[in-house]
Amino acid sequence: MKASFLARCFGDRQLNFLLAVNLLVVLVAIALSHGQFVGIDNLQSMGSQLPEVALLALGIMLSMLSGNGGIDLSGVGLANLSGMIAALIVPHVVSGDDSPALYTALFCAIVVGMGLLGGLLNGVVIARLGLTPILCTLGTQLLFTGIAVALSNGASVHVDYVEPLADISNGTFFQVPISFLLFVAVVIVLGWLLRRTPFGLRLYLMGTNQRAAFYAGIPRARMLITTYAMCGVMASLAGLVSVSHTLSAKWDYGNSYLLIAILIAVMGGVNPSGGYGRIICVFFAATVLQFLSSLFNLMGVSQFFGDCAWGFLLLLSLAFAGAERVRSIFGIGAAQGARKRPG
Repeated sequence: MKASFLARCFGDRQLNFLLAVNLLVVLVAIALSHGQFVGIDNLQSMGSQLPEVALLALGIMLSMLSGNGGIDLSGVGLANLSGMIAALIVPHVVSGDDSPALYTALFCAIVVGMGLLGGLLNGVVIARLGLTPILCTLGTQLLFTGIAVALSNGASVHVDYVEPLADISNGTFFQVPISFLLFVAVVIVLGWLLRRTPFGLRLYLMGTNQRAAFYAGIPRARMLITTYAMCGVMASLAGLVSVSHTLSAKWDYGNSYLLIAILIAVMGGVNPSGGYGRIICVFFAATVLQFLSSLFNLMGVSQFFGDCAWGFLLLLSLAFAGAERVRSIFGIGAAQGARKRPG
């Protein structure tokens, strides 16, 4: 039993690679910054910055797992639109000064509700109309962005300072940023959902072999709608963290986050063709990029060099994942050949 536990923990080359890179980056950062990297202020800053893009990466992961070229390109647009609609509606319903808790609860409910509706729109169009995911979500990305521009006339929408709402991104709990705790909670729930429930098993099977999933009686349309609805919720949570951090909502906030989120998902070992991906690997892929970004900021290094480093890490991680897949294929082939050979 002990050997099997160790095999599960250390048998994943992608996870080992990401853990090693995380450790290497942290050690180098500590040495170059003379310990400033692990100061409480810098750690809290990294913890509060990580969830915005990492939550988007979780949505990308879910869409990729569904297979058939699944991907959600609408996350950033939906995140911005969700926060903007909440910022426009809530002040006319509840006063933040009189009822800060109710204001925050209603704000969060509207943001998440808008994310759910946007995700359902993607899922219905993909599942019922048969539109290719990349084209559907590219179209809805433009739709969500266009609605946000029309509602705000291209300007940012101010959000009143309400302490419970601002604390989502700017507050701490026992010195740990609340937004990071929110992200960790989402990772735990999503990891349990994917690994321990029938939904997760069906999603992995559907992404691995759609024909086998069909003959197994898995309702493909319902699964796709549910999956993209969850992607929308992930995007709306990213939008909530963003709005509570800046206390404003704008249609073009975080335009670069989409490519970074895709980078995190792929670097985390998620198979773009579907059927494989571990949420713990996506978590550590996100931390690698955050560590590097913080190190470059501390050292005053150009962000262009950061992009180069991220691209190198992506190629390196793909090489590790590709080598593992090639070995597994040859291992299966060798095992099948051994069974066919006469004894």
